[in-house]
Amino acid sequence: MEGRTRRLRPTTAGIVIAILAVVVLAVDQFTKHLALQNLPYQQIVPVWGDVLQFYLTRNSGAAFSLGEGVTWVFTIVLATAALLIVFLAATRVRGRWWAIVLGLLIGGILGNLTDRLLREPGFAIGHVIDFIYTPWMMPAIYNVADMFIVTMMICVALLVLLGVRLDGTREPRAVKETPAADTAATDDAAADDADASTARRTDL
Repeated sequence: MEGRTRRLRPTTAGIVIAILAVVVLAVDQFTKHLALQNLPYQQIVPVWGDVLQFYLTRNSGAAFSLGEGVTWVFTIVLATAALLIVFLAATRVRGRWWAIVLGLLIGGILGNLTDRLLREPGFAIGHVIDFIYTPWMMPAIYNVADMFIVTMMICVALLVLLGVRLDGTREPRAVKETPAADTAATDDAAADDADASTARRTDL
């Protein structure tokens, strides 16, 4: 349960988010560099049967090769998402879990945004480098940044469902009346009726 000891100072939350984002960005760009230097283009390289294969390609669409042909739209979406997370980090995020999840998420976003901005065919329309292929799981080809984006979005949904707020506190749970409380209320009502009946007999 998110208690006082799990809440972070504003500066600490920002540092956690920044460090995790930089680490994910660095890992993503390094693995893409290795893929470009060592893998043949659009040829399957078996690693572990159908569990893991490498297939180097360039993706103009979104995560997992979705939405090809509207690259500039995804550049705007990625930039907007990154700015939103930075704003939340600076103003509202105090929960440890939120800092971790958002740090990893923005790292993934920045990984693909870097490709959009700096890679061919040009600024804001660059193609993302994809090279991870897992036929047993899905037909799409993806990269390290995609993995963090998807898994951290799932974590965001879980935190929301669990009622964990950005500041590290939890949503208050509705108080339900217990059977014992209902019985006590019934007994009190019965006692009041008995007192009223006794009073009437006394008056008579």
